[in-house]
Amino acid sequence: MTENEPSFQEAMAKAEAIATHEFAQFNLVRNEGGRAACQDDWRTFKQMRVSQFLTWPMPLMDSYAADLDAADAAGRNLLMEKYARMMSSAEPERYAREIEPFLPVLAASRVEAQERIIGVQVEWAREFHSRYPRLGAGMRRLRSSEDTVDDTSFETYLRGELGTYSDATLAQYGELVDATAAAGGNLTAKTVGFTVAFAGFETLDAAEAAQRA
Repeated sequence: MTENEPSFQEAMAKAEAIATHEFAQFNLVRNEGGRAACQDDWRTFKQMRVSQFLTWPMPLMDSYAADLDAADAAGRNLLMEKYARMMSSAEPERYAREIEPFLPVLAASRVEAQERIIGVQVEWAREFHSRYPRLGAGMRRLRSSEDTVDDTSFETYLRGELGTYSDATLAQYGELVDATAAAGGNLTAKTVGFTVAFAGFETLDAAEAAQRA
């Protein structure tokens, strides 16, 4: 760790603070069928979101934390917007008619930047599913072409999430993706690595083996 590099404890504290802020917004998301069970499952929400944020450098976490603060100040809910954008795949006609007009408009260049990132990450997820099929079986489907009203894919979820980031946050996130790819890394593997560590496994291989048992 360099002099200016945050400790793991500092990164964990920041990641948990962001997850807590997200969960507060998530609690306000209104579903057609009533409150979803996952909205009362802080433990799982925290585990999944902190696992993702721990793969981020501190400046990126700070930028996204600022996005959440700005959303609160503007009366927006980024979690609500994420899930609203996810409906564009499974229910495109309804999305265009009832939801899209109320969401911030994304410029074509912004969408292009997002889609480039999504392409890289979907391939990482595919590679992960191939190497760890048991762990992958418990994750989202990969492609938007597999979406249903009740089950959305990793691709669709990621597209919804990236659509809520500020331009500054998306730019930093893109830099993370590029740096990870250049180093031969895989953000899916890194994220799930933290997730299984929280569950008590030392490695992804150990977690995969336990799924077979």
